[in-house]
Amino acid sequence: MRALILDAPRQPLRLAEAALPEPRDGEVLVAVTACGVCRTDLHVADGELPDPKLPLVLGHEVVGTVVARGPNVALPLGTAVGIPWLAWTCGTCRFCREGRENLCERARFTGYTHNGGFATHAVADARYVLVLPPGLRGPEAAPLLCAGLIGYRALRATGAAERLGLYGFGAAAHIVAQVARREGRRVFAFTRAGDVLAQGFARELGAEWAGDSLSRPPTPLDAAIIFAPVGALVPAALHAVVQGGIVVCAGIHMSDVPAFPYALLWGERTVRSVANLTRRDGAEFLALAPGIPVHTTIERYPLERAGEALAALRAGRVRGAAVLLPEGG
Repeated sequence: MRALILDAPRQPLRLAEAALPEPRDGEVLVAVTACGVCRTDLHVADGELPDPKLPLVLGHEVVGTVVARGPNVALPLGTAVGIPWLAWTCGTCRFCREGRENLCERARFTGYTHNGGFATHAVADARYVLVLPPGLRGPEAAPLLCAGLIGYRALRATGAAERLGLYGFGAAAHIVAQVARREGRRVFAFTRAGDVLAQGFARELGAEWAGDSLSRPPTPLDAAIIFAPVGALVPAALHAVVQGGIVVCAGIHMSDVPAFPYALLWGERTVRSVANLTRRDGAEFLALAPGIPVHTTIERYPLERAGEALAALRAGRVRGAAVLLPEGG
């Protein structure tokens, strides 16, 4: 197999070859068809998330096929699966017992504490892979495995909000916008100042307004989801939502939130985060997506050019989502 290795944060990825790993008890070996490049990969590579497994194979938006399995695995060979961020949970802590495995105290994560999908093959716990429905098995399905799942969980956290703001119009927002519009919500998109391409993209996907992140929308919002890792957007979003409005922080990492007057929070406004995902989130969203239908916009990169994909994401040059193809596309 071939894999791109992160030896240390802020170092270039290293291409390596190794023997295929043997799946252990309860594990499957997946031949990778495609792997999305997520902002979380960028946070790990840039050293913004602490204590990654090193050396490490990044990537947690993995689409592929089961080609080998260890003992005690029921999934048939040839099954099309997705490998998401959540790689393992203990099943015994308070959060697992309460059905909140996304908050498990000992959770492991694909492409962070467990090798991921920037490779031709990946090993995963069979209990945590997601069986992909027909029609969601190609490269376009890869962004659904994190951008889609976290976006879906964040959208559910906004309740029945009709007027929805999306701060940062990248991989997650371009999926969430489609789900929100299908549900009859009004979408307002916020981008980097002057990013007319992203604003146009948002309008193509049904946003009725698109503008700079620090601008006021033409009408107050009922809720906002912040995908951009910029803490200054929290008070900006609070300014934009009505009393009783909800601001959801959907990223795993964000710069510090600046101080803001209590008056912004008063009026029963809520600020909350969304952390990780559950297997139930995955099953629900993958069942929902084909019926909308969700169409992902992707930019394809051969596996060896993963560094270029990360650089494009860092610079905000990706329209939709970047996806790695182990066989070069």
